[in-house]
Amino acid sequence: MGIIIGLVIALIIIVVAINAIQQHKEKIEKEKRAKAAKQKAIIDETEELLLNMAHLPPNPKVVEVLNQRSLNAAKAMYSILPSVKGFKTRVQEMEARLKASKELGANTTDNTAFTLPDNEQQLVLILQTIKKLRAVLRSEQSKGSLDSQVFMAEDLQLDAMQLKINIESLHKRGMQAFQKEMLGSARQYFEKALQTLKAHPKQSEYTTTKASELEDQLLDITEALKTTNAADAAKKAKAEEDDLDLLFQPKKKW
Repeated sequence: MGIIIGLVIALIIIVVAINAIQQHKEKIEKEKRAKAAKQKAIIDETEELLLNMAHLPPNPKVVEVLNQRSLNAAKAMYSILPSVKGFKTRVQEMEARLKASKELGANTTDNTAFTLPDNEQQLVLILQTIKKLRAVLRSEQSKGSLDSQVFMAEDLQLDAMQLKINIESLHKRGMQAFQKEMLGSARQYFEKALQTLKAHPKQSEYTTTKASELEDQLLDITEALKTTNAADAAKKAKAEEDDLDLLFQPKKKW
């Protein structure tokens, strides 16, 4: 009887141990999948940024940083799930792409020229892309994957582009309002653009020139408002004069 009880207890212990081992394995697999999913999200985000950079002026260094980021994430996925087919080939493809981007960057002349698109949706996409790029560069720099000096140079360039888009967009709307003789709205757009320029910590030739242009246009609006107000006042005085003439004109006898 004692032997049977012992065997039962041993069987229970074995079942509990097997169950614990199985749960541990499932936990490890779940953690692996979560880590792999995180790296996959990094790759997807980076690939989308690379695609959207087609709307921006060529920036080989940022492209190189993004390709390196995708490669690091792909390598991390491969180390987490080495048995999954295709990962090794994917890593090799990304290594080749990174090498090509480095070679292209070495032979590309900087081109900072940028024309503001007329399409509002495209403008929004460009601004969103720039904001995400700056966040990614900051993250890579904090992880030690990006040199501080390179980060500062690229972040300043993206910041200048972001400022220019915001200012030119406000200026464009202000000019449209001015042409429609909506002087109050035009003044608000110009004043907001001017305040944004003057508050920007990094002053440049663009900020100085644009601020001067906006100040001149605000003076034009002030003069236009004075002219408009004077015309309105004259019109009102004339109307009051006509009313007085009508009131005190000789009465007709019937």
